[in-house]
Amino acid sequence: MSTDVVTRLASVSDDGSKVAAAVALRADVFAMTQAAHDAALKPNDAGGFTHAERAALATRIAKLNRCDELAEHYSALLATYDADEDTLAIADPAFDGDAWSRINAVLTFTDLVAANPKATQPDDVASLQAAGVSDADIVRLAELNAFLAYQIRLLVGLKLMRGAA
Repeated sequence: MSTDVVTRLASVSDDGSKVAAAVALRADVFAMTQAAHDAALKPNDAGGFTHAERAALATRIAKLNRCDELAEHYSALLATYDADEDTLAIADPAFDGDAWSRINAVLTFTDLVAANPKATQPDDVASLQAAGVSDADIVRLAELNAFLAYQIRLLVGLKLMRGAA
């Protein structure tokens, strides 16, 4: 059985259940999901977002989506870094970045994409650019948001399957 984050948090074990069998049949998907997790959270080229900031943003996104298991996972990952108070604050959805225009723009965008992605407009990207976020970092931020959306839905789906099995 895979030891990836999603199956571990969904409590899927090699117990012969229908869910375990379904996961085993799609082991490649779960391996790729774990690889995407590692690439999104701990890339070789972090760009303008440190690994700690990425963990804080992932914690925030999980909290905004009320996914406690992932919020705890990313909070634990964040704790492994020597993050300063400002970085730790990013994980709290109540924190808006105060007067930091860059972090405020990043958090505003992250919260919008995490909570209501259909409402995202071109001006939201322009706000990031105006705050000094590079185009490459805007892509990195969008990738992190997209991965969390996928990971959350996969985890919820597995939990539902496990409950119905």
